Amino acid sequence: MNTLDLSPFYRSTVGFDRLFNLLDDLSPQETNAFPPYNIERTGEDTYRISMAVAGFSKDDLVIETKENAIIVKGAKSQSESEQARDFLHRGIAERSFERRFKLADYVEVRGADLENGLLHIELARELPESKRPRKISIGSEGSVEHKKIESEVKN
Repeated sequence: MNTLDLSPFYRSTVGFDRLFNLLDDLSPQETNAFPPYNIERTGEDTYRISMAVAGFSKDDLVIETKENAIIVKGAKSQSESEQARDFLHRGIAERSFERRFKLADYVEVRGADLENGLLHIELARELPESKRPRKISIGSEGSVEHKKIESEVKN
């Protein structure tokens, strides 16, 4: 249930459809807080997602990227020896989970590591060369650069 009406913006803007779709998608997230996680900035264009996944091994975890999103799934495999255990108190959650994170444009997963019950996912924003700022030299009409560009356009 969205409480924010974006229709006036759709009528008066051009080319912002993707932004408004993202805002529409930001509906309240599920109340499931498992597993707990941190998102931190580790540099100007680098980030880290850390998730507390105690009891899960590398084989129990799957990390996928799809359409500007990262999906982390955990499913604990139950061996016969684990099924036979008789718990007096079970406080370590080993239930299956799926956690999704939206990624901004040009943010890519660089790697993942499981250490001391924490899953660390390293992310970096890599702008393509065409999107990076560049310096444009200023020349006169008689300059070599201007003539070179002019000749390329004619050909």
